[in-house]
Amino acid sequence: MADTSKPPSIVVIFGIFFRIGLFSFGGGLSGWVYREIVIRRKWLDEDEFMSGLAVSQVLPGANIINLSVYVGQKLRGAPGACATFLGLICAPFFAVIGIASIYSTLRELSFAEAAMDGIAAAAIGMILIVAGRGVQRAVPRLEALIALFVTFVAVGFLHYSLLLVVAIVAPLSVLAAWYRGAPREG
Repeated sequence: MADTSKPPSIVVIFGIFFRIGLFSFGGGLSGWVYREIVIRRKWLDEDEFMSGLAVSQVLPGANIINLSVYVGQKLRGAPGACATFLGLICAPFFAVIGIASIYSTLRELSFAEAAMDGIAAAAIGMILIVAGRGVQRAVPRLEALIALFVTFVAVGFLHYSLLLVVAIVAPLSVLAAWYRGAPREG
């Protein structure tokens, strides 16, 4: 863990993730979590966060929920995982219920579509920040860069199943990393 002092309280963890859930939209959540947990509070270091992000994207379910549970578990164990999960979903749960009840009125407002476009652009920007950090970390290791490129092309352009690509690329990249780190006889 990056900050070796006393871990944050359950209430503080809940509050941070409640705020993240309340004020962020769409795919930019992992970028927001990165900024709050790694950059601002230094509760996890970049290696821990990127490991959690990778695991959260491979596991079934919503990536941000998986990432939040990972962060909470790293910070305070099972109670921390519950706090991050509940904090993240509590505000959006009530917001969706409220918005759904006034949806027909909101849909007719002239600025609603422009506001959603702005929110989408911000979310894309935050995703690109986290993606850029991942690429920076992969560049020094050729096998990581190759795995990243192959996965990107196979899923993004060739439209292969992510599960299939991960099932093939992950063992190969682990094998390559193991081979690179294995002691040589000579």
